[in-house]
Amino acid sequence: MALRLLTHFDVRADVLPSLAAEAGDTGVLETAYESLRVLNIERNGNIIYTYKDNKGNAVFGIYDCQTRQNEHLYTFEKDMQAVSCSVNSERTLLAASFVQYTKEGVRSELHPGSKCLTLLVEIHPVDSVKVLKAVDSCIWVQFLYPHAESHRLQSHLLLISEEKYIERFHIQITREDGNRVVIRNSSHLPRDRIAEDFVWAQWDMSEQRLYYVELEQSKSVLKCIQFWADESFTLMFEMPLDISLSGLRFKFVNFGYDYRQDQEKLCNQPSLCVFTNHTGSLCVCYSPKFDSWEEVTYSVFYLHKGYRKTFTAAPGSAGSHVAKGITFLNLGCLVAVYIPGHFLHLLNIQHPDLTCHSLFLTGSKMAAVLPPSPLQSLPGSLVLDCSSGKVYRATVDQSYLMWFLWNAARLDCDKMAALHCALLCGQDPGFQEDQVIQWICEHASACHSFDLIQELLIASSYWSVYPELADVDKLLAHSSVLAWNEEIPGVMLVTEELPLLLMKVYNLTGYWAKLNSNLEYVKYTKPHLHYHNSVVRREWHSLVSEEKTGKRRSTMYVRNILDNAVKVILNMETRTLEPRLIPLLQEEDRHQRLLVGLMVSELRNHLVRHLQCVEKKKIEQTVLDYISKLLNLTWCMLETIWRKHSAHPWVPRLVYNISWESLPVVLRGTTRDNRVCGSHTTLLSLPSNKHGSAAEFEVFHLMTRILDATNSLCFPLPPDLDNSEKNEKLKFSIVARLPPLLGQKVCRFWDHPMSSNIISRNHVAQLLKDYKKEPRNSMIGKSSFPTEFLPLNCFIEILTGLESSHQALCGFEGQDNVDSEFVEEAALKHTTVLLGL
Repeated sequence: MALRLLTHFDVRADVLPSLAAEAGDTGVLETAYESLRVLNIERNGNIIYTYKDNKGNAVFGIYDCQTRQNEHLYTFEKDMQAVSCSVNSERTLLAASFVQYTKEGVRSELHPGSKCLTLLVEIHPVDSVKVLKAVDSCIWVQFLYPHAESHRLQSHLLLISEEKYIERFHIQITREDGNRVVIRNSSHLPRDRIAEDFVWAQWDMSEQRLYYVELEQSKSVLKCIQFWADESFTLMFEMPLDISLSGLRFKFVNFGYDYRQDQEKLCNQPSLCVFTNHTGSLCVCYSPKFDSWEEVTYSVFYLHKGYRKTFTAAPGSAGSHVAKGITFLNLGCLVAVYIPGHFLHLLNIQHPDLTCHSLFLTGSKMAAVLPPSPLQSLPGSLVLDCSSGKVYRATVDQSYLMWFLWNAARLDCDKMAALHCALLCGQDPGFQEDQVIQWICEHASACHSFDLIQELLIASSYWSVYPELADVDKLLAHSSVLAWNEEIPGVMLVTEELPLLLMKVYNLTGYWAKLNSNLEYVKYTKPHLHYHNSVVRREWHSLVSEEKTGKRRSTMYVRNILDNAVKVILNMETRTLEPRLIPLLQEEDRHQRLLVGLMVSELRNHLVRHLQCVEKKKIEQTVLDYISKLLNLTWCMLETIWRKHSAHPWVPRLVYNISWESLPVVLRGTTRDNRVCGSHTTLLSLPSNKHGSAAEFEVFHLMTRILDATNSLCFPLPPDLDNSEKNEKLKFSIVARLPPLLGQKVCRFWDHPMSSNIISRNHVAQLLKDYKKEPRNSMIGKSSFPTEFLPLNCFIEILTGLESSHQALCGFEGQDNVDSEFVEEAALKHTTVLLGL
């Protein structure tokens, strides 16, 4: 199951033991067990619950999630059913609303003509009780919480009425006889009307926001009120929504759970909820009343992006009955949409543009582990199971995602979505990047619509720095895929543009500033500001070309670039806690360091240009972390393939080469005209007389896939080994085992006596292929050759004559700087080595 629910609070497990210790009476415990339920969760995370004692009295308690202790708040000595309850942050005042029932189940009047009683109680200590409302409609209560704890002398209480209005009461308090709290002028509490004539409302306890929908000229208009720390409130925005709420019973979200509602009736009503997160996203999830269960439709309004997506999906198995309606759960950067036992959709809220970044799962086992009872989505990825009284923390199940990738992901869209869901949750404790990398290594060629290695490099590097820097999502690419036109099986999608949200407040801070930044980005930024390595590629090629031709930039400019590369390497070393099997980054590669340093410089300039309010030191560290992550990912892929084959007796040695042109597989070095050679290579320490095994081919294939992925992105890679005696053997092992024609081409790019020897042999073999010995007069003179060795001198003279023919020149077209003089030089060097001179 892709979702995992971790128990955060269990009203029975966390409350009943303390009640048993206090009461010491099994009868009290049995009564409490049957009636115990959660009423409210306050902004600080404390949970208010209620139960009946053995006399039928309504008892209120609070569970402190920090200390994990229970505290008795108040006992109302009447047999009444609590509908709603809230306590102020100082725990000095309690507000509650009740409906009274007789033992026969028939409601008796609390006051003439009233069915709901709302009370305000002094509980520090328990003293006077004030009736706030005695009306015929149901009332919900909610204290406002300051954004910082303080010993205030004023509290504010919201009353939400079934008659479609919301009032705020201002409650002044005084302290008498030490800490005794008393309500001042309790008979005349000031109040003001917050909203009225609405059909739906949702409370955000964490951010102290009220969302509600009014019907204006038959249009549904979403509004939001923000309550501030200075006790004021502001209407933040109004947004028309093209939705139908006809048939919707008056409904509150997150004002506590109404246990009197008929859930079977509610499941066939329109569903609406608002989700936000700290990145400035604002989503409205809407499910209309279903006319048929053959297909299910729901919409998500991405108000921070300026469009709406409407999804239509089959509920699951043919002929199966859908007993429950759609449930929306806020998971931060993801929204889960599910029908128990039918389907589960994980929608990417941070990057919703392409459907391939959202995961769509369908089947009878989907959501099977989720409770079948109604759930309420709370801030902080919390979920309240209203029937059992349990509060869960919902997370994406990393183990399931890995199982899905290995066993069930057949389509490219499924692989892409599951990969992004896993990387998106990379900050979670259960995330294991090595498992993702292992899957990538095993399936590097499994996708046809995109490059898996590229996707890993870009997405994982993006999410590694995402928490560190605001607005980085606008400046760094999160995916290698820019467009996706393939359909998602079983899901139909319609996208509609929306008018951009208009904020009614200026000088925004916090979440509202981030939301406004997102809106400004959508409105004014075209094209997008994502960083691209194209500038780095051009500058890097220019620097390498200048070095080749002897032209140089200013010494200070090049030195700064190389210093950037050193910073990246040092940053990687500080983050590498365990010893590596692959000894990369041990040798200096000037060209590769130029590439790394240029990327640091260009990326830093890009971020500084668009993040002028962020200190440069923080930007510098973000850049180093980002590029270090790129290098580390490649390093980890090498480590993974090493570990997989390390049990073989031949023990492969993997070596990477870092250039970007020419052949797909060549040896590292420079050509004889100081030209930069062009690719990466894998070297295996195998005897040259053996053919490659399937494991060797797999290693070799993965290295070429990494080459292809990084080459097009112009991403840096760790440098390769030098020409030490040990490494020469490694390099030569692959040359000897390559097909002859490919081996000849490869040798041209390896500046080493051994490769020169091979090239010379091939050159001579081609020249003498059709050679016929003819009598001739030798014209050899001592001054013609640097070394007086008659057999060699005679042989070189023959080669020179053959090279002068037109036929020979055509045959050697493309053999850069290979001639008789090169052969003579290689022969002398080889002889010197053999003689040990």
